[in-house]
Amino acid sequence: MKPRHKKISLIALAVLGLSAVTLLILNTFSSNIVFFHSPTDIKAGKAPVNQTFRLGGMVKADSVKHNKDGLLVNFTVTDTVKDINVTYKGILPDLFREGQGVVVQGKLQTTGLFKADQVLAKHDENYMPPEAKAAMDQAAKTLQLPKN
Repeated sequence: MKPRHKKISLIALAVLGLSAVTLLILNTFSSNIVFFHSPTDIKAGKAPVNQTFRLGGMVKADSVKHNKDGLLVNFTVTDTVKDINVTYKGILPDLFREGQGVVVQGKLQTTGLFKADQVLAKHDENYMPPEAKAAMDQAAKTLQLPKN
């Protein structure tokens, strides 16, 4: 093999190796990305079924129901326009309560129930997750009727 062919082969091999590494990194990133959806997005069919994503909004008043075992809890997340029922098995954060902002991570079931693996509650009385705040603002805008 001539030196010129060796250089070309080496360059081609390096490009191929770099491409393979890049594809592996991108594949890892795409499998670990968790998207955010509001209850309005979910009701509109924009959220994936049986794939992990985050749901955010407010815990609807009088919706929290604890099971007798103490670990299973059902509640409703609302963006003031639409509501999504959530079930979670585990210990809730101390700051979790009705009427407060929450982000839950889990999967939407084919029945429309959101099965959460993680519940994130606000950390002070003025805090609401930015995604939840934006979703609630967007939901409020859809309720406004055009002026005549």
